[in-house]
Amino acid sequence: MKRTGRCDCAMHVKSRRRAAGFTLIELLVAIAIMAVVAILSWRGLDQIVRGRNIITQSMAEERVFAQMFDQMRIDTRQAVSDDEAGSPAIAVDGGALQIVRAFPVPPGAPPRLQVVRYRVADGQVVRYASPPLAHIGQLRGALRGGESGNWSALPMMTGVTAINARLFVPKVGWTSDMGDVRSQLNANNNGVKVPQLGNAPVPRAVTGLEVSVRARSLARPVTRVFMVGE
Repeated sequence: MKRTGRCDCAMHVKSRRRAAGFTLIELLVAIAIMAVVAILSWRGLDQIVRGRNIITQSMAEERVFAQMFDQMRIDTRQAVSDDEAGSPAIAVDGGALQIVRAFPVPPGAPPRLQVVRYRVADGQVVRYASPPLAHIGQLRGALRGGESGNWSALPMMTGVTAINARLFVPKVGWTSDMGDVRSQLNANNNGVKVPQLGNAPVPRAVTGLEVSVRARSLARPVTRVFMVGE
């Protein structure tokens, strides 16, 4: 009986010593586990932050695209007829997209026209707009001249490498050749000389506009199609 008591006492002392603290190996294992958890947590947090930044940047670029294309849609919808412009109301010439549009005026005020050009300058799409034009002389001067000091310049989008436009000409299809547009315009004007029933308006030489934008941040160009005058 005494011998058993000594054994139990020794085992109790040994267990108390073991419960008093951790061994060096146990501490090293715990530190290693904590290090692995910390690395995994940091990588997960880093991926979340990177993903959030990419999503934020993509949303910002989409907003810029939406604003630019929405402005193009408004300009194309408000394009005047070829008769009012005295030339093709929509043209692609000199690396710029040109639109002759109606300038918004208060009710009862005389109509005004405006020449708008979209041009890429230093990797940025800029919308140039002439002041309101009161008569055909001012319109011809704006069409012949460049974007002088009284024109407004609105930067639309940065990081653009190229902007391409094609025009839809009836009986021709999509084209970037202004010769096709002028041929259609002449054919429309000659058709008016033929006696017609009623006062049918002269058809437009260009009925559709396709705009394609290339940017460094895009894997492929973004393209939009707009109806002219609608």
